[in-house]
Amino acid sequence: MGWVRFESLAWVSCRAARFRHVEDLTNLVEGSDLAGLMRRIDGLSSAREWDGIVELRDRCIEAVDRGKQLWGVAQFAEYRLALEAPGPIAGKMVKEGAGRFALGPLWEVAASTHEWEDIAPHVDDARLQTLMAHERVLRGEAVDQEAIDPHVLEVPPSLCDWEPDYPLAAYRSDRADFPENEWSSIDWIELPEPIDREPEDDALEALVGLTAPWTEQSNGRAEGCVVQGNAFEAIRTLGPHRVRATEIDGGEALAMMAWTGASGGAYGRRRGTPVGRMQAWWALAALLGLDDIDDTDDLGQGLGELRWLRWDPGDQIGGWGFHLAVEDPQDGLAWAVSAVDAV
Repeated sequence: MGWVRFESLAWVSCRAARFRHVEDLTNLVEGSDLAGLMRRIDGLSSAREWDGIVELRDRCIEAVDRGKQLWGVAQFAEYRLALEAPGPIAGKMVKEGAGRFALGPLWEVAASTHEWEDIAPHVDDARLQTLMAHERVLRGEAVDQEAIDPHVLEVPPSLCDWEPDYPLAAYRSDRADFPENEWSSIDWIELPEPIDREPEDDALEALVGLTAPWTEQSNGRAEGCVVQGNAFEAIRTLGPHRVRATEIDGGEALAMMAWTGASGGAYGRRRGTPVGRMQAWWALAALLGLDDIDDTDDLGQGLGELRWLRWDPGDQIGGWGFHLAVEDPQDGLAWAVSAVDAV
């Protein structure tokens, strides 16, 4: 009979621990103890008690409906589950509208740490599933193209041989890093005299549009111009007399545009690297005068025929910056864009 008594004691101990957990969680929720709830998420995550985080998330959502300001905790719980939990649980966090104020879109968060086959079956939304597939492709995984919706993004779910390695987000438990590539070094130069601006065109609109979340949802500002001249004259026509600049190849320029198009800046909503890649392709197409991005050979050839300059005014400290100039030697047009955002 000794084993019966041992089992009973274990059962009682388990019930007592469960009661203490529920009581503690109730006190944290009802007291709107944000710091305590965040610590609870950290502890549950370290112990890999994913069901406990789901319960905490659900309790916080219920409390929000009663007027308690716990939506941030609920979203942090969803972020941690998308980032760290096994595929069946992480996939359930990937829903339209979820993680609105998370460090990044939850489909990108989940795809950054889960292989395609581990998480795709657990994501119900076909659009978000496709975005995750593109993210996995950018991270070097081969994904069956027949398994995703080709209409979600207008770029192929595979890398062309003329594309660069794109800068990818690195999500952590308490932060996210959006590193840029190792860009070419730049040196100070004196600029020529400014020239007349040409009317704004689709290419300039596409370049400036890469920073839309910075200017529409954050503190950013962006401006650009198009001129009948070269890239240096385009930069000077924007205003600066002296800048740091260097000529770069098309791959580096495309990576810069994709990084910018993916970013939300300081406070804007991040669009994700697959979307940034598509935005960069459309900007390239506009610069080349193409109506679509279907012909990848034309895009790749045109990327190498344009002259690209990376530059900056030399006075930015921290924050987000996008300074690019591009010249079309064949048509004699040049464009320059300058965008910054800061906390």
